[in-house]
Amino acid sequence: MCGATRGGPSVEGIDVAKETVIQGVVVRDGEPVSTGYARLLDSGGDFTAEVPLSATGQFRFFARPGEWTVRALVPGATGERKVVARQGEPVDTQVDVAA
Repeated sequence: MCGATRGGPSVEGIDVAKETVIQGVVVRDGEPVSTGYARLLDSGGDFTAEVPLSATGQFRFFARPGEWTVRALVPGATGERKVVARQGEPVDTQVDVAA
């Protein structure tokens, strides 16, 4: 992961014309959360993948085009965001978790 950047992590070096990218940041009270995981669920709600959050709360998944749910799992809280991934258009999202 790269440092926090406006609009999501950098996609430099990724051929977004060939890759479907879902990326973003997990926040609590407007601040990035660095401890926890981001989980990717398919359109049926089934587990697909999980990654640890970076020191700046960022995550990235490579997935097929379609509807997905990103679930943040952090100490004492969870949050979800539904997204639609399209090849050639990186998805930048923010997942809010309760305080």
